[in-house]
Amino acid sequence: MDEFRIQGGTRLAGRIRIDGSKNASLPLTAAALLAGEPVTLRNVPDLSDISNLAHLMGELGCRVDRGEGTMTIEEVDPSCTHARYEIVSTMRASICVLGPLLAKRKQARVAMPGGCAFGARPVDLHLRGLRALGAQIELSGGDIIAKADRLKGATIFLGGPFGSTVLGTANVMSAATLAEGRTIIESAACEPEIADVARLLNAMGAKISGAGSPRITIDGVEELGGADHIVIPDRIVAATYAVAAAITNGDVTLEYFPHDCLLAPIDLLQNVGVNVNRLDMSEEPTRCTVQVTSERRLKPGVISTQPYPGFPTDLQAQMMALLCLADGNSIITEKIFPERFMHVAELTRMGAQLIRQGPTVMVQGVRRLFGAPVMASDLRASACLVLAGMVAEGETIVSRVYHLDRGYARMEEVLNSLGANIQRFNPERKHEPEPPVITTVPAAKAKPSTVATK
Repeated sequence: MDEFRIQGGTRLAGRIRIDGSKNASLPLTAAALLAGEPVTLRNVPDLSDISNLAHLMGELGCRVDRGEGTMTIEEVDPSCTHARYEIVSTMRASICVLGPLLAKRKQARVAMPGGCAFGARPVDLHLRGLRALGAQIELSGGDIIAKADRLKGATIFLGGPFGSTVLGTANVMSAATLAEGRTIIESAACEPEIADVARLLNAMGAKISGAGSPRITIDGVEELGGADHIVIPDRIVAATYAVAAAITNGDVTLEYFPHDCLLAPIDLLQNVGVNVNRLDMSEEPTRCTVQVTSERRLKPGVISTQPYPGFPTDLQAQMMALLCLADGNSIITEKIFPERFMHVAELTRMGAQLIRQGPTVMVQGVRRLFGAPVMASDLRASACLVLAGMVAEGETIVSRVYHLDRGYARMEEVLNSLGANIQRFNPERKHEPEPPVITTVPAAKAKPSTVATK
């Protein structure tokens, strides 16, 4: 497995552009299953999760042509309806093919999903929503089996014990586009990624209103066509690189920055002494240019993760790394995934002073962190450890960085372009030359569908 060797103490400076959103690209790709014509997505990030879903789309009877930042999906065999465990287990977002498959092809068999291991994330809300639309659902051999001649519109409440469900909202909203009559989703997820999926579906001919609010209304149509869509920038990647600039006391300009989608994190950053300044007020606020700098001494902060537009759970770990160096005590409470603290033990190995009580961690600020061997446990925890390693004294080895490749495209190259000193290596092949990287997505066996990588 690849690892990162990080030499700490460097200051980041320069300019980078934020990639398209992973959390939007995945349900957008799945939504193409609803179309009778090709769907083209632009600004698609080059991530392992995207490649895995493209592979899955091939097995589901689609041709997927990938270029630099683009993906075109076209249905060629509508008889394929089985999303196998071998692929679905690699990422939780594979569940988003369930609703589109069911609505367009009348049946679906989808393995229960995998993904990062930081607590239970059940799919019961997905199934509740699809059952309300008239689907017959059963579980067999670890697979979800769903059938329906044609879904029928309904009023559906999608709230759960930890708030609304983003992928569940995308699944039910996508399925409802081809349902008979009107569907109303109450307590829908408000995340920008849901609004982006709705924009694509409407461009395909759907009738959706209210996306981005807690109440979404969908009037079903008979069929959907093709579309050409630009994916929104990734707000979590953008904020991660803003924190990277802050933790190294750097000066970094971020282009294609989704400022209006990050108001809660920006407010917190400014309160602890990080400056996030828009450079051109005439730019679109969801795709603007900002400069990130920080004061020499950071102040402590108080964080409670919440559903959008509150502070995102996907930034909790990165902010913890930053607050480890604040002048005072900070409090971080995780209200979305209470067990999402696997990075706490690893930060402690680097000299952080952290005290956990249930879903809350008290962060006692220290003057410095120290390099150490640490192990990544999930995607955002991996980013947290890289940030800590860049500011730590000495060398930090971060193992299992395959987690990072699921959500950050060539993170080490991006940070090195700003002045970081990060080397990717594989300890099992350290005396052998690295082979060239070739990304291919095989087509489904014995099916006429093909998946090509350009």
